[in-house]
Amino acid sequence: PVRIADLARKMVELSGLTVRDVDNPEGDIELAVTGLRAGEKLYEELLIGDNPETTEHPRIMKAREDFLLWPELSKKLNSLNAALDRNDMIAARATLAELVSGYSSTGEVSDLAFTGAETNTAA
Repeated sequence: PVRIADLARKMVELSGLTVRDVDNPEGDIELAVTGLRAGEKLYEELLIGDNPETTEHPRIMKAREDFLLWPELSKKLNSLNAALDRNDMIAARATLAELVSGYSSTGEVSDLAFTGAETNTAA
């Protein structure tokens, strides 16, 4: 994990500039904490997954991700597309569960076409 404030300070310094703060009031760029906006994070994970592999550099890791070869992936995507064309959300979810490692559907299907609910339309 990398603190955003540390990353910002490092980016300023790598640009050949200085951070303006209490210790350096003549600095080039002031960093201001304004608080989180919706969707923002304090920390960013750069490597997600199990069993990362080491590389020649001690601080660089390599991800080991599962993947499907194109012929098999193409069939699964065609199956997903066909399920969506039929408005078969149960089959679409099942296909997604096969395709996406760690995917689990916990909520109800809220697709109006799937549930048969009609919308009010003004003429």
